[in-house]
Amino acid sequence: MALSLKYILRSGRNAVSVLRRQAFHGSAPAAVQVTVRDALNQAMDEELERDERVFLLGEEVAQYDGAYKVSRGLWKKYGDKRIIDTPISEMGFTGIAVGAAMAGLRPICEFMTFNFSMQAIDQVINSAAKTYYMSAGLQAVPIVFRGPNGASAGVAAQHSQCFAAWYAHCPGLKVVSPWSSEDAKGLLKAAIRDDNPVVFLENELLYGVPFEMSDESQSKDFIIPIGKAKIERQGTHVTLVSHSRYVGHCLDAAAVLTKEGIECEVINLRTIRPMDVESIEASVMKTNHLVTVEGGWPQFGVGAEICARIMEGPAFNYLDAPATRVTGVDIPMPYAKILEDNSVPQIKDIIFSVKKTLNIA
Repeated sequence: MALSLKYILRSGRNAVSVLRRQAFHGSAPAAVQVTVRDALNQAMDEELERDERVFLLGEEVAQYDGAYKVSRGLWKKYGDKRIIDTPISEMGFTGIAVGAAMAGLRPICEFMTFNFSMQAIDQVINSAAKTYYMSAGLQAVPIVFRGPNGASAGVAAQHSQCFAAWYAHCPGLKVVSPWSSEDAKGLLKAAIRDDNPVVFLENELLYGVPFEMSDESQSKDFIIPIGKAKIERQGTHVTLVSHSRYVGHCLDAAAVLTKEGIECEVINLRTIRPMDVESIEASVMKTNHLVTVEGGWPQFGVGAEICARIMEGPAFNYLDAPATRVTGVDIPMPYAKILEDNSVPQIKDIIFSVKKTLNIA
């Protein structure tokens, strides 16, 4: 309870001391800020320590601390047998990792970019994804394929594709696409512990972004269940569904729109396969409008799947307007900055689509 000035003057230094102590103890604890890079590093460190079957392999993951420094310090702590530098041969080291998973280990296979995972697509799909089913459940393949996915900055077409829709198309895989540091840590730990092959799609532009992390998420036992979306912002007028970096764009657009009296509900998918359709349906039934946002191409994309699921399910009858997709442009990524900016969704594109869906001029 605040102390009056009169009392402080009467009581002198003792009262001032009491007031300072009250102010100190009454203040909220400082929020812990952790970058996505460090959250991923924490997750791998904790799982390597917890389970001796876990190991990391990939290009430059060991002595160089990773191309994006995600594996910083792990080689010095765990050595050559647990943190393994590989030749530049995705097909080769992915095959080694899949075989190790079949033999009972739990590998984390890093691609320097998921564009290069196409070199190993036979191992990811034909060897990892299909084996559990073809063996009638006798042969698990506990492996995580992880690395940066989607557009970065100034790296043109060979390094900018989003593979969420590609891998989510394939039965036998789980596909995860985190946004925040808490997502990254909790979902990567869950992926490493999962007995199924998991494709873990990070975003290079998020690596250095700090997010607040709760005390709970700092625990070594913290995991986020795969297959469960998160409502990042409550709203009543329109549902925005996104994943990875574009969740942040949706939240920024929602902050602008709220000044115009439009309240957006923002859903962070977190997992692409299995998709949490129930959470999307519940939100659409409340807001009666749907906009999907993704960095990938429009044709056969994640947004297209969401729209189809809503049309086929009970939420369709609650829509007051057609669902709208905001996607990357249907071209290979240009190199020039101005063309690149116009090839991926911007905040203004989301705002325009929301107003279009709500029939606001």
